[in-house]
Amino acid sequence: MTVLRSVVLFVLAAIAEIGGAWLVWQGVRELRGLLWIGAGVVALGLYGFAATLQPDPHFGRILAAYGGVFVAGSLLWGVFVDGFRPDRWDVIGALICLLGVAVIMYAPRTG
Repeated sequence: MTVLRSVVLFVLAAIAEIGGAWLVWQGVRELRGLLWIGAGVVALGLYGFAATLQPDPHFGRILAAYGGVFVAGSLLWGVFVDGFRPDRWDVIGALICLLGVAVIMYAPRTG
């Protein structure tokens, strides 16, 4: 159950961070205004809280592993929100990142 909780928290963190950055992007680059930027800032703040709920107590480990989730999540966001079409190298890179997440977060540790 701990792994499932951790995965769910990583997904929520990715949605908040990537979504927040996208909202700021829309507000600034697409000239949608301060409401979009403000919503993005709030979402980015929520991302910051998601990491604190991870069951592992080590900040560095959580953020290092989250980096891989961010990479894969960003590509998925692009596919579903912006119509981005990743090529095979994007997919391979994302899979390598997710493998890194699994090793960093879920490999058995002694002591």
